Amino acid sequence: MATAVTTTVAATSSAVPPQAGILEGANPAHYTASNPITLFIIQASLAAYSCPSVLRSSPMCWCLSATPLTHQHSVPPLGANRYCATIVIIFCQLLHYPLRLLNQPRVIAEVIGGIILGPSVMMRIPGFKNTIFPAESMPVFNNVANLGLIIFLFLVALEVDVRMFTQNWKVAVSVGLAGMILPFGLGFAIAYGLFHQFSPPNISFGVFGLFIGTALSITAFPVLCRILTELNLLRSNVGVTVLAAGIGNDVTGWVLLALCVALVNNNSGLAALWALLCGIGWTLFLIFAVRPPFIWILRRTGSLQNGPTQGMVALTLLMVLTSAFFTGIIGIHAIFGAFLVGLICPHDGGFAIKLTEKIEDLISVLFLPLYFALSGLSTNLGALNDGITWGYVIAVIACAFSGKIIGGTLAARANKLLWRESFTIGCLMSCKGLVELIVLNIGYQAKILDERTFTMFVVMALVTTVATTPLTKALYPPWYQKKVEKWRRGETDWDGNPIEPSSSSRGDSLDKLNETQIRRLLVYLRLDSLPGLFTFITLLGGDMNPKVATPAIADAALSNEIQIKKRPLEVHGLRIIELTDRTSSVMHVTEGEEFYSQRDPVVNAFRAFSQLHDLAVAGRVAVVPEDSYADTLMTQASEVSSDFALIPWGEYGSITEDQSVPFAVNASERFRGTIHLDFIHQTLQKARSTCNAGIFIDNGFGGIKPAERSELVRTTSAISIRSYRETAAALPVANKNHHIFFPFIGGVDDRVALRIILQLAKNPHVTASIVHINWQTDPQGVSVPEGSKKQQDVSVSENSKNKKEVEEDITAQDLGLLATLQSSLPQELVGRVVFSEVNVAPGTAVAEVLALAQRTVGQTPKNAGDIVVLGRRHARLGDVIATEVGSGSNYTGSPDLKKTVGNLAEQLVTVSVKASVLIIQAGGRALDM
Repeated sequence: MATAVTTTVAATSSAVPPQAGILEGANPAHYTASNPITLFIIQASLAAYSCPSVLRSSPMCWCLSATPLTHQHSVPPLGANRYCATIVIIFCQLLHYPLRLLNQPRVIAEVIGGIILGPSVMMRIPGFKNTIFPAESMPVFNNVANLGLIIFLFLVALEVDVRMFTQNWKVAVSVGLAGMILPFGLGFAIAYGLFHQFSPPNISFGVFGLFIGTALSITAFPVLCRILTELNLLRSNVGVTVLAAGIGNDVTGWVLLALCVALVNNNSGLAALWALLCGIGWTLFLIFAVRPPFIWILRRTGSLQNGPTQGMVALTLLMVLTSAFFTGIIGIHAIFGAFLVGLICPHDGGFAIKLTEKIEDLISVLFLPLYFALSGLSTNLGALNDGITWGYVIAVIACAFSGKIIGGTLAARANKLLWRESFTIGCLMSCKGLVELIVLNIGYQAKILDERTFTMFVVMALVTTVATTPLTKALYPPWYQKKVEKWRRGETDWDGNPIEPSSSSRGDSLDKLNETQIRRLLVYLRLDSLPGLFTFITLLGGDMNPKVATPAIADAALSNEIQIKKRPLEVHGLRIIELTDRTSSVMHVTEGEEFYSQRDPVVNAFRAFSQLHDLAVAGRVAVVPEDSYADTLMTQASEVSSDFALIPWGEYGSITEDQSVPFAVNASERFRGTIHLDFIHQTLQKARSTCNAGIFIDNGFGGIKPAERSELVRTTSAISIRSYRETAAALPVANKNHHIFFPFIGGVDDRVALRIILQLAKNPHVTASIVHINWQTDPQGVSVPEGSKKQQDVSVSENSKNKKEVEEDITAQDLGLLATLQSSLPQELVGRVVFSEVNVAPGTAVAEVLALAQRTVGQTPKNAGDIVVLGRRHARLGDVIATEVGSGSNYTGSPDLKKTVGNLAEQLVTVSVKASVLIIQAGGRALDM
């Protein structure tokens, strides 16, 4: 009998594992030491899906819910809770949305997701821990998570630009030191109570107090960069001060942490001293012995100029692992070595950003969530189970806030910042973020913190990080920022009153006409819209053949003096790049938008073109979130006192410039994108209080037709396709003329459009047809919008309301302006600008105007392109007339094309009119004219 049992056991132990997996009944959650990858994938998937930044469906959910979670030992099945993984994934995905609406950084959702996986929530389910996170599998999980942490700390150091610290070292040192000394002292004070209340084993009070002081004094530099970027504060006094102080704070914090870990890992103070001396020596070795040849290799391979090659990425990661290995074996944590390598990497040529782009996605999507899940496994909110513990939690939070806020505020105030700016700096310096979580995990692994104190400080880190953005927005709102900027520039006093009153006087209609000339133009630069923008700017600049005076040589000893004509137009270009969740995107801002404004190829092409045409020009790049595009444009228009903002409609109907699609989409798709429509609508609403604005829909303006997908044509040729294509060349446009068609319906938008047309017509290559649309009205004097028979039966009150709108739309002011402009038309425009009048019926008004446009434009196919100019809003066409003031609007709901550009423009862009379209909206001072 014993022999039979022995034989059975031996046969079982020597049996080959099922090769067909779950098809042979194998449990995918079963841990096998020889093949740990299967369970690790389940663990990694749970951790990654707990991170709300990763939004996708999970095939793993079905697998977990279909297979009971059992282990090789006797473990109670999950039973009804077998769907817990699916519930957690859905919950963590949904958690991202409310936190994003509250402007919370991604780290908050990641930490909460990790806590859910830990003993606070999921591990309370019977069998969950032994099945998903069995003890024998944790070394694999821990190693992968810590490998991700090492590379992540390298990325954190890449984000630190030491030049920011050196350029602002005075304020950085004062604010950074004050923001560390006070919280460090408070941390040492509260550490006394924590040490005697919870008695951490085998740790002296000196080491414990040093760690607690470090944990309270550290600032999360990566999260600070994200918050400052999203709040558009990086270039303000507050942002520069916080970043400079944060760099010094960050580096000092890691040094203190290295000291603390060295004291814990070494039995004697002498050994800890040797570890610190070795760490200092290794730092100097990296700076003076490794960095110079590393930069030389980068230059030789072109990686410094063109981005790292695959070999240079491999070399850099080898340096990271080598440095981490060295600092790990001398008793300092391995992440310190990785951090040092990041600090010595050059930022010249955008190398740090391009290197970050190579490796950041894998770290952020997979490895970092693993680390937060590992952190969550050690966080047990159930350990905070009595009043004394919660009292210490509140005390720790109070010390973290008060130490940073008081220290940072007083130091900033000593550097002559305003009180409100100083309080904002103090609140920002109190942000802990993921750096605090890393510090706490190191302390937990080093046995400095037990589970209870670790959980207390995790709660503190969450509270301080969550509170940073709301406190900053409350203390330093946009209206206060603008007030301070104008006060510092000397434009207003502290109460907002202009110091120098405007000297411009408003006289008769001709004076108003001169005032409404476009002298400062803001252009939204898009790569796919440059040809049309360049042509439009050329026309708006006036005479295309300026006369330059010949240098007068009065004396050979005197230098030549060249008389330069007065430039009538200033052009300000703004290129917007989307700020994404990636670290590299934030680095584009933290390393200086000014640098990218000088190097950006689109901005430089714009500068070169404008200067060649004798225009005063300025251009810059802004890196902002997608939902801030409209606000960024109008803020720039206000700052440069723009008279007109020109916004091109994207060639692909998208807010982004996706050059991976080489062919333009069809017309219906181009005007259907919800995000792009929302951007245009918001821009026009904000422009109401700023300046006149125009939406330019390019359709071959400047002679360059939009790209179309070519069809395959069967031809016979003796030469290769490549040779055939090389013989083709685009000849210059022989006919450089443009024709403008403008239906003048009436209203403030049309009055502004009329003035702009006359300015365009000063260019000798421009002709214009201005057609006054004379509306036929019903017996009550109110016209009926097209396609609305019910409107003929409206009540008397509705008629009165519509009549007021019509009176605003077509008034004696419109007729007076037409008469004034016709009688005072300059001689050079007579014959090229033709005024006419057309009577239209209310029911067929839009159709008649469209037919008139088709007969007027596009009649010379080989010219440089025609334009149809339209006002945005007309009451008689059913458009909402602006009772909207400032950035407000009486518009609600999702935007569509008609509500965005108006009824007439919506009909025009969807028919085959062979011309570009310019839609004008009045704003700013023009609303009073």
